Amino acid sequence: MSNDQLDQHAVDLDNLNEHREIVTFMRRSAPLNTSQRTALEQYGHLILEYPVGDLRQHFEHPERPLTVEIGFGMGRSLVLMAKANPERNFVGIEVHVPGIAQCVYEAGLAGLTNLRVLDADAIQVLREMPDNSINTVQLYFPDPWQKKRHFKRRFVSHDRMPLVEEKLEIGGTFHSATDWEPYAEWMIEVLEERPRLENLAGKGNSYPRPDWRPQTKFERRGIEAGHKINDFIFKKVN
Repeated sequence: MSNDQLDQHAVDLDNLNEHREIVTFMRRSAPLNTSQRTALEQYGHLILEYPVGDLRQHFEHPERPLTVEIGFGMGRSLVLMAKANPERNFVGIEVHVPGIAQCVYEAGLAGLTNLRVLDADAIQVLREMPDNSINTVQLYFPDPWQKKRHFKRRFVSHDRMPLVEEKLEIGGTFHSATDWEPYAEWMIEVLEERPRLENLAGKGNSYPRPDWRPQTKFERRGIEAGHKINDFIFKKVN
């Protein structure tokens, strides 16, 4: 998608009818390669169809702790985490179809049974979940929506975090990461005002990059551009 098309898409977002809910993502189209087309044919059982209801019930062992990742890109890091944690169930939510197909392809080749993906609005998916049902919500390198008029579309916001709080179980965590410093400052301000969340790195601090979070493509790009990587891990305390 060209810069002109992106700008026009942003204009279209601004001009949505008032009754339409503000979304936190932008859909982009791209052709599928051969392996991605194969993935959709051979490993389609890993893709959930919306509406999905209680995500836990789509696994052989629904009692296991559930991690939900919002916006997993091409899915490489999500697949690596699912492989490294077979005792945990993972659901990835993404609106980029080639990313979904690539994630399913790699998960299928690895024979993973603890990973599912779906194309949906994460806010709508979370609303369908029972309260206190998710162990971990992950948000890695989301669109920072850099222009001020688009700040309302940032996932981390005073309007959206109460929903995340409701769906996390006591002791569960919200883990976000960004290489965009203004968004990092925004995140810490919003998250530390949430009465049910505790900053595991201490007030005002970002969390040292955890070894168990695989490096993502967007993270590498940020590092190459000289950006600071900020991780924030907040635990639900009540």
